[in-house]
Amino acid sequence: MRRATDMAVLYQESYIVSPASAHPSPRIFVMFLYPRLLVLFALVALPAYAAPEKYVIDPDHTYPSFEMPHMGISVWRGKFTRSSGEVTLDLAARSGSVNIEIASGSIDFGHAGMDTHAVTDDWLNASKYPTMTYAGTLRFNGDTPSGVDGSLTLRGVTKPVKLTINTFKCIDHPYYNKPVCGADASGEFDRADFGMTQYADNGMGRIRLQIQVEAFKDKLPAPPEATKKD
Repeated sequence: MRRATDMAVLYQESYIVSPASAHPSPRIFVMFLYPRLLVLFALVALPAYAAPEKYVIDPDHTYPSFEMPHMGISVWRGKFTRSSGEVTLDLAARSGSVNIEIASGSIDFGHAGMDTHAVTDDWLNASKYPTMTYAGTLRFNGDTPSGVDGSLTLRGVTKPVKLTINTFKCIDHPYYNKPVCGADASGEFDRADFGMTQYADNGMGRIRLQIQVEAFKDKLPAPPEATKKD
């Protein structure tokens, strides 16, 4: 009985009846619907944030290149031909991360003698450390990635190495019809910090990085030959 009485009181308080009319007042709609409408409008007005998206490095279009002084009289240039990894990207939240693995033995100067010497114990020591890794978080300038605050692990030593992203763009790939992003990044470090101290005096150990990278959303597409029909 009390519950029925309480509901009757609520009904009477909510519907105000004027002496001249037996119809309930519209006040009920203001009292009960207005707060709910405010909540609904607030939810609609909230910005929609997309979840972070994964991009897989395309090894056929990603090459960490470098340049280094040679005896102070010239500059030698080379690249690593085997790399893999992932980039997570959330443009709405202006955040992301980078995780890259590079095969140390894939160094290529375009000179067989230099390639052989570069993987020996005094240098990359590729037999003991077959891979180097780079991991970090993206920096943004407005809505665009502008750099990476990361760490390079080389020869078992981890040191901070920052990258500047010089260009960045995402498109729908014209051949594979799926999202792909590309960037050009640069940075530098001293190889002596990673134990490669031979001939590193007077700035001779400075390594400048120039990295071209492309990555596909979610996963790499099938190779062209795999998509051909019989």
